[in-house]
Amino acid sequence: MAGGRAGVADLCGPRLLNTTTQSASADLKENLAHQARALGFDCIGVTDPDAIADAGRHFREFLDAGAHGDMEWLATDPERRTDPRVLWPGVRSVIMLGVNYGPDENPLAILAQRTRGAISVYAQGDDYHDLIKKRLKALGRWLVAASGCEVKVFVDTAAVIEKPLAQAAGIGWQGKHTNLVSRQFGSWLFLGAIFTASDLPRDEAEADHCGSCRACLDICPTSAFPAAYKLDARRCISYLTIESKGPIPHEFRKAIGNRIYGCDDCLAVCPWNKFAQAGHEAKLAAREDLRAPELADLARLDDTAFRARFTKSPVKRIGRDRFIRNVLIAIGNSNDRALAVEAERLLTDESTLVRGAAVWALSQLKGPQEFAALAARAASTEPDETVQAEWRRG
Repeated sequence: MAGGRAGVADLCGPRLLNTTTQSASADLKENLAHQARALGFDCIGVTDPDAIADAGRHFREFLDAGAHGDMEWLATDPERRTDPRVLWPGVRSVIMLGVNYGPDENPLAILAQRTRGAISVYAQGDDYHDLIKKRLKALGRWLVAASGCEVKVFVDTAAVIEKPLAQAAGIGWQGKHTNLVSRQFGSWLFLGAIFTASDLPRDEAEADHCGSCRACLDICPTSAFPAAYKLDARRCISYLTIESKGPIPHEFRKAIGNRIYGCDDCLAVCPWNKFAQAGHEAKLAAREDLRAPELADLARLDDTAFRARFTKSPVKRIGRDRFIRNVLIAIGNSNDRALAVEAERLLTDESTLVRGAAVWALSQLKGPQEFAALAARAASTEPDETVQAEWRRG
């Protein structure tokens, strides 16, 4: 085959080794990387679909231990997550891409501002799923046009174990906190994947550079890491404030502090953040109203106001009731008795989840006699047993 696209059609299918095809494949990959950066991706790597066999074993151990908690979707058809070829038999190369979302300020500083809510850095802007998927689709369309091969794009919500694939593709390595760490961008990378039928040159896998450091393990407020490289999601503040649908277990409430959506502690202390480069100029921007919102303002949100406040935000997906539950836990940890009025007002909320959290907040802010008087009145008016149990415990 002659011309500038020599051998491109042969890139779809089994791996070929002739010189012409190798040259066309290398050119395609180089152009792909250039296009990816033009679309706002900060890093790109390519790996084999069968590069994460060990990750599959670790994932099954995680599920067998029940460490995924209520996230039953993780346990559904795990083979699709651990083997890209089960998800799509036609895949020949896995392209992993990263977008830097490193914060402009210390994300742990807000933890000292007890009357304000701490929202995880990744959720302070528009929903990254939507933003990155648009970029992935644009890059996928370019790749189809350039190669003639089919592609599929994934960002977080699909059955793809992204972090092991990203390590195999050379973007970074899974640190002891189980998140991806990059020598260029620290612990602050959103990941996306493109599966393609094109046969592209592979990148070398990234080595583990954590060494003896255990800063991410030691800082965890709820001891969610039973060992290095192992996470018990049931103890993780991100899980408790986002994924968990019921009351937050009492043993973790004080440790949550004022974190109302997610937790950045293990990411923020990673020493590799010190060497992080500036991200792409198209980096996802935080919204000012989500950097350090007042707890009192958030506690007054009804469902309509909640939806309006968090339009396009990933926070919106947990719903108003779970979010107010989190806000009330933060109010209980605020040490600000003036915020008790917000919790007391929510004792009549329609949601039992909210009412139960309001009781706990008041148990932390009111004196024993004041709380006992409130409990006595609630004994004859509160219809839900779980909320009554909160009153008795308080």
